Amino acid sequence: MDEPYCETPAPAPMAAGGPPFADCVLCRKPTEYPESVKGATLCPVCEWQESQRTACSG
Repeated sequence: MDEPYCETPAPAPMAAGGPPFADCVLCRKPTEYPESVKGATLCPVCEWQESQRTACSG
């Protein structure tokens, strides 16, 4: 069995651009993503917390 135990998703690509930055959908703090990025944007703290919630338990 050569498959990894837990497959982790690749981080979302950072779009080129500068401010204004999108607000985090959870805590409303600025993210590292420009406002032009589509989808739910998370700040680094909420992104880390979300990955902890969805990580495999082992």
